[in-house]
This record gives sequence, structure tokens and C-alpha cells, in this order.
Amino acid sequence: MPAAAYEGKECVCQFKRGVCDQTCVRDMLDTPFYIACLKLRGRKTLVIGGGALGLEKTEGLLACDGDVTVISPEVVPAVAELAAEGSIAWEQREYAGPEDLEGVFMVIACTDDTDTNIKIYEDAERRAMLVNIVDVPPLCNFILPAILRTGPLAIAISTAGASPALAKRMKAEIGAQFGEEYARLAVLLNQTRGWAKGTLPTYQDRKDFFESIVNGTPDPIALLRAGDEQAVLDLIAKAREQHTPAAA
Repeated sequence: MPAAAYEGKECVCQFKRGVCDQTCVRDMLDTPFYIACLKLRGRKTLVIGGGALGLEKTEGLLACDGDVTVISPEVVPAVAELAAEGSIAWEQREYAGPEDLEGVFMVIACTDDTDTNIKIYEDAERRAMLVNIVDVPPLCNFILPAILRTGPLAIAISTAGASPALAKRMKAEIGAQFGEEYARLAVLLNQTRGWAKGTLPTYQDRKDFFESIVNGTPDPIALLRAGDEQAVLDLIAKAREQHTPAAA
């Protein structure tokens, strides 16, 4: 449930207003968020809560090779299956306190207990670590955008928490525009990065080389859409010839 839906209902954040008056989200749209892509491979990540939302967050962390532990007395069957196959660790209990955050890089909580959520947030903040209490913006020091992921290509869409529904619509529309051919071109360009770094002496030289392919004629995206990957490889080979420095 997005925070806006709490108005007039029981307060669920650290302001403890009794009945929510939207104090916690009034400045959300004015908050400048620093957008970054985090490397989670091998890092300890913690999900507190094992319901449908906990499963969603767990799967998102696993997709980025995070080392995931779920803490929850009960979990949905899919979370239990992930634990049984060894993809995650499941500690079948309630959140115990700051000791659960020892060595953890990121914690995401999706419990139904407001006091527990506040405690998790405050414990994490004291450790200056990343914490997200799902759908309670004032109990987050980062928010999760909608992610369109195709191969190595990832596009993040954020409305600063104002409307997850709008972000979902934008994700679908962007997905229709930037399909598999963009991901495939990224792979092909990555295959020539080693050559570019070893052959082209300056950043500007490398920039010109890659832009001549991406923005060149014929259009590599159009070629890939037509199923002609070899033409793209020929385009890259020709660009390498044209940009190879003359021998001294």
C-alpha cells in the first residue's frame, strides 16, 4: 500500500501521529534522490518478512546475486522453496535487534508491525546502512524504482514514491520501445571494449569510436531488429579499421 493511502488511517511511521495526516510524505516530491546502481554480488542482504512482498524483494536481490537471508516466523511457499534449494538462508523467527544487522549491507523490511518497522529503521540508521521499510517512505533512506531488465541493460523508473502505478505503466511503455536488440547491442559493444582500451589512446578517441557505431549509418538497432547481427559485426569491424591510429 503506497503511503498516500494511509491518510486518515492509523499512523505507521516514526512520527506516531495516531491517525495519519500525511506529515511524513509532504516533502517526498521535493526530495532529490541520488540514483545509483549497487553491486550486490557476494554482499549480505537481509529481508525481514516472508509474505508476498518479502518474496518480491528476495527475488529482486537474488537477481543481482545478493547473499540473501530472510528473517520471518512464517513465509510463503516460494520463499521456503528458495531456502530448501539453498538459494537463500531462512531464519524462522522474529527480528531480534541490531545484532541481526551485523555485517549486513542492506536491509529491506516488509512486516505488518509498525513498532518492528520503526526499530529496524532506527537500528539500521545508527549503523549508517541502507534500509528500506516497504511502502513507508519516512522509514527509508533509499527507495526502489521500477526496473526494466533485459540482459545487461537495466532501466530504472522512479516517481519519487508518488505513484507506483505510473512507474509500472512507464516500465511497460519503455519496455516496448527498448527491447532485446538494445541488450544485444550492449553485449556486442562490450566485446570490443578491450580492443578500444588497448588501442585508442584517449577517452575522446574511445568515445568517438563507440558513438560512430551507436549513432552511425546503417543503424545497428535497425539491423538487429531485422535479424542481421553479422551486419552489426561488420559495422564494428569497419569502425575499428577507421579509428585505429596510424603506425608511427
